[in-house]
Amino acid sequence: MKYPISLLLLLSFFLQSCQFSKNSTEAPIKADDADNSTPLPEENAPTFPDWDDRSALKSGLILLYQNVLDEMPDATIYHLDLNIDDDLIHITGSQEVRYTNQEDIALDEVYFHLMPNYLGEEMLVSMVQINGEDADFALEMRDTALRVPLESSLAIGESVLIKIDFVTTVPARLESNYGILASTEGVLALAHAYPMVAVYDDEGWNIDIPSEQGDVTYLDMSFYFARVNAPKDLVLVASGNEITHKSTGDRQVALYAAAPARDFYIAASEEYVHIQEDFGNYVINAYTPKNMENGAEMAIEVAAASIDFFSEQFAPYPYTEFDIAATPTYALGIEYPGMTAIRVGLFDLGTEVNGTPASIYLESTIAHEVGHQWFYHLVGNDQLDEPWLDESLTQYITWQYYLNQHGNNGGAGFAQALDGRWRRVDHAQVPLGLPVSAYEDAEYGAIIYGRGAFFFEALEEEMGEDVFDAFLADYTQSQVWGIASTESLREIAEKHCNCDLEGLFERWIYPVE
Repeated sequence: MKYPISLLLLLSFFLQSCQFSKNSTEAPIKADDADNSTPLPEENAPTFPDWDDRSALKSGLILLYQNVLDEMPDATIYHLDLNIDDDLIHITGSQEVRYTNQEDIALDEVYFHLMPNYLGEEMLVSMVQINGEDADFALEMRDTALRVPLESSLAIGESVLIKIDFVTTVPARLESNYGILASTEGVLALAHAYPMVAVYDDEGWNIDIPSEQGDVTYLDMSFYFARVNAPKDLVLVASGNEITHKSTGDRQVALYAAAPARDFYIAASEEYVHIQEDFGNYVINAYTPKNMENGAEMAIEVAAASIDFFSEQFAPYPYTEFDIAATPTYALGIEYPGMTAIRVGLFDLGTEVNGTPASIYLESTIAHEVGHQWFYHLVGNDQLDEPWLDESLTQYITWQYYLNQHGNNGGAGFAQALDGRWRRVDHAQVPLGLPVSAYEDAEYGAIIYGRGAFFFEALEEEMGEDVFDAFLADYTQSQVWGIASTESLREIAEKHCNCDLEGLFERWIYPVE
C-alpha cells in the first residue's frame, strides 16, 4: 500500500505543529485460560540464567551480531524482577546488577538513576546490598540519583554485585516529558521504571536532572534479563525477546532477554490487538486497540521500509524483532531499544490530527523512530548535552527516507516541513551543539528538529555525496554499541573528506564563545 505523494506536502503543517519526537496475522492476545485464581507459585516462575550464560540472548539478535555478546565481557548485566499490581500503578521491584569497572581509574561508588522521582510520581528504595551484604546508600539530585558507596575501591576490570529492592508508583495521568511513564486509558507505559546505572565518562558520573523538553536518558549498552509478573489478561510488549512464559490463575510471569540494549521498556494493555508480519531476518509486531488494524498495518509497512533502507545505508538492523506499541503519550513517538511507543490516535487513519490526516503523522513518526534504532541506540550519545547527535541526524535520515520512498516531491515536502520548524525562530543561527537545557521556549524544537537536518545537507554538499555516504556508514559501523560525540563525528568526517571542517562546525554546531 502506497500513500499519495501529494499528501506529503501537508507535512509542512504537521511538523510545524508537533514535536517528534508477507503474511499478516491478527488476533487479540490472551494468556492461558486456566480457570482458577491461585497466584503463580514462585517455584514455577521462570529462572534467571547464570551470570555468564548469554545463550538466551542470541535469539534476539540476527546471526551477524551474535558474536558481540562475547565481545562485551564486561557489559553491565541486569537481573530485573518487576511485579505489576492489578491497578497498573504500583510496581514492586528487585534487581541484581553485575557492574564491572570499564573505566581507566578505580571507582569508589556506583550511581543509579531513579527516574520515576523526576517523571511525576516516586521510586522508593528499601534495601541495597553489595555482594550479598547490606550496604549504605544515599539519594541525591532531588532524589533522582542513588549513590551506592563501595567499601573498597573497585579496581579496573573488577566486578561487583549490587542488589536493590524498590517500589515504583506510576503516574495515573500524563505528566513530565510527554507522559512516557504513565498508566492511563487502560495502557501502562513503563519507561525507566527501575534503577538504571548511570554513565561514567570524562565528566565523571552523569546524574544531571533532565530538561522537560528533551529525552531523559544517557546510558551505556547493557544486557537485560527481566522477569515480569503481571495480571494474566494484560498483553505485555517489552524490549528484547520473550524467552519463557508461564501462567496460572489470574497471574502470568514472562522472562525477557534484551542485549545489547541501552534501556528496558514495557508497554501493556488488556485491549491490545496484535498484528505480526515476517520480513525474513526480522519480524515486526504492532499492538493497538481494536478497530485500528489498518493503522497497525500501515505502521508495519513503513517500519519495514525504514528498516531496510537504513540497514542498507548504515548498518544492518541488529534484532530479530521490532515492536510498535500504541500508548497515550503527548509525543508523537518515543524510541526504545528494538521498539517504539507511538501516540495511539495516529493509528486511527480515518481521523485528522491538527487538521492533518493521521496517516501523514503516522508515516513520518514511524520512520523517525525507526531511525533512532541507529542514532541513539546502535550509536549512542549524551542525549542531554548533545541532543543534535541523535535527533538532528535522525531528522536528516527521515528526510532521506522520504526521498527514497516518494521521490523528489516527497523529499521536498519533508524539507519544507523542516524549514517550517526552523522558521518558528526566524531562521536564527542558534548553535546545534548546546545542551537541551540551554534552549529557550521554541528554540529546542526549531533548532534541533528543524535547523539540525540542514547541517547534514550542508555537510553532504561540502564532502560530496559519495564521500558523505561512506562517512555516515563508517560513523555508524565504527562506533556501533558505543557512545559518539561531536568531536568523533567531525573526526570521522574529516578523515573521509580529507578536509578541514572547522569553519562549517563553527557556523552550525559550536556554541559562540
